[in-house]
Amino acid sequence: MAIIFFIFAVDMSNIIQLLPDAVANQIAAGEVVQRPASVVKELMENSLDAGADKVQLIIQNAGKTLIQIIDNGCGMSSEDAELSFSRHATSKIKKAEDIFSIRTMGFRGEALASIGAVAQVEVKTRRPEDELGSTLLVEGSKVQSIEPAAHSTGTSIAVKNLFYNIPARRNFLKSNPVELRHIIEEFQRIALANSHLSFTMHNDGKEMFHLETSNLKQRIVHLFGKNYNERLVPVEEETSIANIYGFIGKPQYAKKTRGEQYFFVNKRFIRDPYLNHAVMDAYKEILPTDAYPLYILFIEIDPSKIDVNVHPTKTEIKYQDDRALYAILKSAIKRSLGQYNVAPTLDFNQETSFSGFLTDTPKGEIKPPTISFNPNFNPFDQEYQEAGSPGGQPIGTSAGGSKSSYHRAASSVLENWEDLYKVTEETPSEQLLISSPTEEEEITTKGQKNQVFFQLHNQYILTQIHSGLLVIHQQRAHERILYEQFRLQLANNQGSSQQTLFPQTIELSASDASILEGVLDDIQALGFLIRPFGGNTFVIDGIPAELEQGVDEIKIIEKILEDIKNNKSTIELDRKNELAKSLAKSTAIKPGTHLDQQAMSELVDKLFACELPNTALNGQATIITLSLQDFIEKFKNKPQDS
Repeated sequence: MAIIFFIFAVDMSNIIQLLPDAVANQIAAGEVVQRPASVVKELMENSLDAGADKVQLIIQNAGKTLIQIIDNGCGMSSEDAELSFSRHATSKIKKAEDIFSIRTMGFRGEALASIGAVAQVEVKTRRPEDELGSTLLVEGSKVQSIEPAAHSTGTSIAVKNLFYNIPARRNFLKSNPVELRHIIEEFQRIALANSHLSFTMHNDGKEMFHLETSNLKQRIVHLFGKNYNERLVPVEEETSIANIYGFIGKPQYAKKTRGEQYFFVNKRFIRDPYLNHAVMDAYKEILPTDAYPLYILFIEIDPSKIDVNVHPTKTEIKYQDDRALYAILKSAIKRSLGQYNVAPTLDFNQETSFSGFLTDTPKGEIKPPTISFNPNFNPFDQEYQEAGSPGGQPIGTSAGGSKSSYHRAASSVLENWEDLYKVTEETPSEQLLISSPTEEEEITTKGQKNQVFFQLHNQYILTQIHSGLLVIHQQRAHERILYEQFRLQLANNQGSSQQTLFPQTIELSASDASILEGVLDDIQALGFLIRPFGGNTFVIDGIPAELEQGVDEIKIIEKILEDIKNNKSTIELDRKNELAKSLAKSTAIKPGTHLDQQAMSELVDKLFACELPNTALNGQATIITLSLQDFIEKFKNKPQDS
């Protein structure tokens, strides 16, 4: 029996293939170009590396339509301009060791290639020695054309229709106000690190920044507002390991968000939780745990002692001796706080109910103590010596020989001293008894004309109910009342307003101004009358009718903006709800506020008219009940030890 074997030749084709450059660049762009702000960062850093002293940033549609950078740097030849859009093409380094001696912002040669892969790019550039410049068009990693053209010295790069060929990435971009805020943050970082250079920024045809050359403190004030001039404390420390300089904020101006915190290493912005911990540790004894100080700190260190090639965005750095740097930074900050006699003037955890002891003093002119004396007094007067009195009268007698009023008063006190220790005859029921409401009134507490309220430590409202004692947290209750009122106004877009006696002007940083513009319609629906006044300035003409006259409307707006920055993800999901919650927390009565009977009664009535009267905005209880049985248990005699 013959066995026949059949051998089939199977053609196993290769499955590993080299990706086309266009695809590889698009994948690489996912790390380098995450959003329009990433393009702004890379292009502005290229302008700095080109030696420019004037840089212009032009934005349209929050960078989705146009991002244009114009500088007066060294420019490029037509060959360099074309080659710059190839991967790993750079003028910054030639070998790997150069990374450890580099002081330029870029060095990988990936930025322009990544940008060209996901956008339509137009480059106009000219070197000082060339009579004509060049115009280069790149689209989807492909050079469409390159032609000679007249152009001023320097480079202009216009990035149009970002992510036009990757719709999924474009759909992931946030709203225009959010993307613009990220762009402003990148612009501010570069402008802070280079105060000796001139920068301008235009958004949709409007100039947002015009920064001339200045020192660091002036640059901070120009970026964040004039009120920052008084908030800054200088820091300067020189050691053999690193030099540290910059500014930190005074403790009383600390905020609830980390927004205004900047580290620069060799003028490169970085994020470093370890160094941030050093700063917070220096402030540990003068700031609460939920407050964050401003700091803008520069660290100059030998490039050979750091590694910047850690992350594609180059915002992380490794140090040879990070512990020493931690100690130097902490010591420098503590020294500055002590040297300039900086101490907090606001106690974030102050018990305001004790403030009355400091303020409840008689008003009027404070007079210095005086000494009364008799100008006719003669110690050698015979009558005085006999009587033993400066007036020639025996001590304890009046001019007529009777006992003086002082002696009579003293005798009265001595005779009636037992009364000081007598207990009043009033029964406890006469002192504390409160008319008991019916069962229906016990639930709603409304309509009870004779209901009596007590305030405990100016924080809690107490009233008697049929089953015991009702205790209300007055701040949480007021927050709940205001929140439901503001939420209803936002839903109906019908907030009532009251005119302020004098319009208030508020000047914000560009980032905060963009946030306010994004939520201006909703804030106005709450009852605020706010209008732009040019640049980053707004005028407040009115406040919600629910707020009392005399409130600090500027602080309220600043607190709302801080809450928005602190809860970005929540705000985007339910902006109106979070705005109502923020305004309610900002304007509710604080612990230590005294309320009279009418105010307590109105607050309780409004609380029980709410949808969720028992729950505060933070999820904790607004109302607790202490039953009579609780009191009985407390007063039971404990068995004594035998």
